[in-house]
Amino acid sequence: MAATPKEYIAHHLTHWTYGYHPELGWKVARDAAEAQQMGFMAIHVDSMLWSLGLGFVFLLLFWAVARKATSGVPTKLQAFIEIIVDFVDNSVRESYNGPSKLIAPLSLTIFVWIFLMNLMDLVPIDWIPATAQQVGALMGYDPNYVYFKIVPTTDPNITLGMAIGVLLLIIGFGIKYKGVGGFIAEFTLHPFSAKNPVLQAILIPVNLVLEVVTLLAKPVSLGLRLFGNMYAGELIFILIALMPFWIQWALSVPWAIFHILVITLQAFVFMMLTIVYLSLISAESEH
Repeated sequence: MAATPKEYIAHHLTHWTYGYHPELGWKVARDAAEAQQMGFMAIHVDSMLWSLGLGFVFLLLFWAVARKATSGVPTKLQAFIEIIVDFVDNSVRESYNGPSKLIAPLSLTIFVWIFLMNLMDLVPIDWIPATAQQVGALMGYDPNYVYFKIVPTTDPNITLGMAIGVLLLIIGFGIKYKGVGGFIAEFTLHPFSAKNPVLQAILIPVNLVLEVVTLLAKPVSLGLRLFGNMYAGELIFILIALMPFWIQWALSVPWAIFHILVITLQAFVFMMLTIVYLSLISAESEH
């Protein structure tokens, strides 16, 4: 592992990045500086692997339980998943007013997937990255340049990517319930309107700016809230790992217990805000 605390922290906060370097071509970045030089099109391979892998785990687990579900005495796993499904279903019923069969499955996917990604923050901070370094050393790589972050939600590319998905859903629901003309009118004729056509034409650019800013603020706040809370939690675990061994146990266990609430709450908040945003766009179409 890295020799100094600064190097240790920097190593744990650096992603396994692959992209096009302007001088070295397509390659894996050796450090954060090279990753930055690769620009916007670089891929955080570790975040992609873990997010897709955990999504597959979610699908496989729920499929396996649904396949063997029984109306009699359920297994403990089936009972646990039924509790989650009922919890999400009740949340949707209480918060969503529009007619859509997509909302409940979407909300369940968001909640469980984000929870599983957040849950990786409870894995001891050095276990998997250290294993990745050992594997890299066996393959001939310098272990100091082998990076492998395991918490996808500490990567803003993942959280903002999911938030952009929510934005596309908001736009899609708006067009579905209001039509293209009604959706455009929502952005150009509100919140300011006037009966005078000339004055209304003057107000259209003002309305457009205000409504677009409001629309974009929703996914940005969703993504940054999730990223900020999980990144802060990961950073605290890293700082605790720098302390003497006996202090680590005294601090990491209480923080991990508290963090269980954080990772669950963040998944719930992302799910609920998605439901609320889609409910608002559906309800507005009724007026």
